[in-house]
Amino acid sequence: MQIYIPESLQYLASKLNNKLYLVGGTVRDSLLGFKQSYDFDLASSILADEFCRIATDCNMQIKALYKHTGTVQFTDGEFTYEYTTFRKDSYRHGEHKPATVTFINDIEQDALRRDFKCNAIYYDISQMELCDPLDGQVDIKNKVLTTTRDAESVFEEDGLRLMRLARFAAILGFEADLSTIFAAKFNAARIQNIAPERIFTELQAILHADCKNNIPEAHYIGLKILEGIDIFQYILPELAQGKEMMQNKNFHTHDVLEHSLRTCKYAHPSVRLAGLLHDVGKPKQKLETGKFHGHDQVGEKLVVEILTRLKAPNTIVEECRQLTAMHMFDLEGNLSIEILRKFFVEHYLLLQKLFYLRQADFSAGKDDLSICPTVLKWQSILQEMQMEGVPFSLKELQIDGNLLKPFVKDRKDIGILLNKLLTFCTSNGRRNTTEQLLQQAKIFAKSL
Repeated sequence: MQIYIPESLQYLASKLNNKLYLVGGTVRDSLLGFKQSYDFDLASSILADEFCRIATDCNMQIKALYKHTGTVQFTDGEFTYEYTTFRKDSYRHGEHKPATVTFINDIEQDALRRDFKCNAIYYDISQMELCDPLDGQVDIKNKVLTTTRDAESVFEEDGLRLMRLARFAAILGFEADLSTIFAAKFNAARIQNIAPERIFTELQAILHADCKNNIPEAHYIGLKILEGIDIFQYILPELAQGKEMMQNKNFHTHDVLEHSLRTCKYAHPSVRLAGLLHDVGKPKQKLETGKFHGHDQVGEKLVVEILTRLKAPNTIVEECRQLTAMHMFDLEGNLSIEILRKFFVEHYLLLQKLFYLRQADFSAGKDDLSICPTVLKWQSILQEMQMEGVPFSLKELQIDGNLLKPFVKDRKDIGILLNKLLTFCTSNGRRNTTEQLLQQAKIFAKSL
């Protein structure tokens, strides 16, 4: 095992009266042979105030001090570190933040407050040796995820650990033992006590779990764990309604929920959230009308409600809304080239992601990894447009607003004129010359 320890951190460890340990993901991942992250989590028995004083003397800059939890965030200018004094925690109603904290000197008791044994292995920075009070290395060797104490107590204390169970199993390629799974399932309702933004952060990490350590389909495995421990009914009830809701067997092997999970499985990382939610309108539409028709419009509204509830960033909300609204576009592949060209220009910024989503949606239908016929058609048309030099934005037009001033009385009409010219070039990119655009601008200006 090799762990890179910055010289500044080694120096700080040498100046403390007690041992300073690395703990958590950095140690765990190093034991697994994964690429080391530089999320340095530190621990010792030294109280936070005293630690701050010594760290400052060692030219560290203190960024934040939380006396209640004994936590210090600091930096050496290159790396950021988080230190926490050994402690015992007690929780209220499954909330992530401990209600009371007791500082202690016992490393084993500190290990017991953590979630999983593989995350409770300590590395003595000065002595360069491991301290493993709960035999977490056994779990790492066996690739199994077990809790530091009785599993039911661990999940009962902190509902966020339910999401962390799925994330760690996914990113590490571990299996959770049955007692851990059963305890998580029994305590699934505890997730309701967790702040929505924390849930969203964990969900995003699960959706991209395969990117962490290059474990194939890790994101799908994580989602299946969330399904198995009944988390979806609390965080995404609209999606959970799709379980056992079967679809047209000519196009779908799986029920609505499984289809959504498999869309994520096959999706490019950039569209996995949209893949998870793209059919979220189906259960509501089916229950209300008996049909799936129109689920894209229903889903568009639901996506906004769901992601707003989870306090997702506005840019993500808007992108998922648009992709959900568009995912049925040209489903049969029989729209005219003229309509498609105009659509491609209007939605160019999201076009590649729509291609990704359509492909994943197609593949999830019957686990078919061949190229979606619609995507193949779209790619051919888009390539032809690009070869013609079709402009996909106003900036790509071979004319600007200054040249259009003679044709308009009101400057606000310049923008209208530019957009008309952009549409004019959609059907034939060779029209995008200054001369042709000026001639056409005169014609368009007469109708303003």
